[in-house]
Amino acid sequence: MAEKKNKKPVVLQVLPEMNHGGVEMGTVEIASGLQAEGIKNFVASAGGRMVYDLKKIKVKHFELPLKTKNPIKLWLNARKLEKIIKENGINIVHARSRAPAWSAYWAAKRAGVQYLTTFHGTYGLGPLGIKKIYNRVMTYGKLVIAISNHIKNHMIKEYKVPEEKMRLIHRCVNIDNFAPEKVSQERIIKALKENHIPEDKPIISLVGRVTRWKGQHLLIEALSKIKTKDFYCLIVGSDQGRIHYTNELKDLAKKYNLDAKIQFIDHSFDIPAILMLSDIVLSTAIEPEAFGRAAIEGQAMGKIVLASNIGGSLDNTIDGITGKLFESNNAQSLADAIDWALKLPAKEREKISKAAIKNVKDNFTKQIMCDKTIAVYHELIK
Repeated sequence: MAEKKNKKPVVLQVLPEMNHGGVEMGTVEIASGLQAEGIKNFVASAGGRMVYDLKKIKVKHFELPLKTKNPIKLWLNARKLEKIIKENGINIVHARSRAPAWSAYWAAKRAGVQYLTTFHGTYGLGPLGIKKIYNRVMTYGKLVIAISNHIKNHMIKEYKVPEEKMRLIHRCVNIDNFAPEKVSQERIIKALKENHIPEDKPIISLVGRVTRWKGQHLLIEALSKIKTKDFYCLIVGSDQGRIHYTNELKDLAKKYNLDAKIQFIDHSFDIPAILMLSDIVLSTAIEPEAFGRAAIEGQAMGKIVLASNIGGSLDNTIDGITGKLFESNNAQSLADAIDWALKLPAKEREKISKAAIKNVKDNFTKQIMCDKTIAVYHELIK
């Protein structure tokens, strides 16, 4: 009994690939947290540029074709994962995405070890909810981590997951990178000069993938309606090949005579520096975000954050305290929120800035996320 009580977790995180994204970032953050606690851990994926981040913290990565949805390859992956589990004494398999989750589930079952999942998004349900069968593997964990109350409620409603089986663990922001004192004046000057950003105007920034559901078009419509005309807007992020939408946004800016006031930045950039030189940071999603890191990154930098009143924003942005929630998919509501933020007196701005930083430090740091996740690992092997 004493031996079982003192047993340590040995964790394998499984995901499709290790290219840049929220799931990949979370995987590296948890791997780093486990290493700091002296807990043996591994990652399996199809590879990608963030494998280098795992190497830096000395976490072993197993490269398997885990991005596949081919049923035969899924089964073959399960056999390979089973071998990895047994050879490395792994006792917890933590799946973070649907296709590899099936392989991970079968492998954990065959190896007789604990299976855990993190439900990262609502996932498409498909016509008549047919995709629920495929998605359901994310609810098969002995315990299931929900990254926001929005996701938790979605699991209860769509998959009837018992509340006692779920653990709410919000995503995080790394305050070693996202903090005002961490961004030097040199970095801010470099970001201003490299991107030709004016220094004499209030800067409004929207950081995130350029895709319709993120609401970049809504922002441009809102900017055409605001009363304060003295501003400069940065739309920062890659369209990942969605050139049609980018062109639509540029045409919309021209239609409203805003093309001189809006800049698209799609290359490699220093996000903390961009946020630091901003006055207002936006999260304009027109569909509920699972969590929404942009809002807490802006708050961590002490900026006024304006976010849609749906999804994860309801967890991470406190209306009137750390920023403002506006009515989702409503250009006039967003315009009113921008006008409100631009007209804030310095004293009120400073008050919100301090509350925003405190909100992040109290609830959304990497350390908090790692501590809560490691507690779930310990809970599983007791």
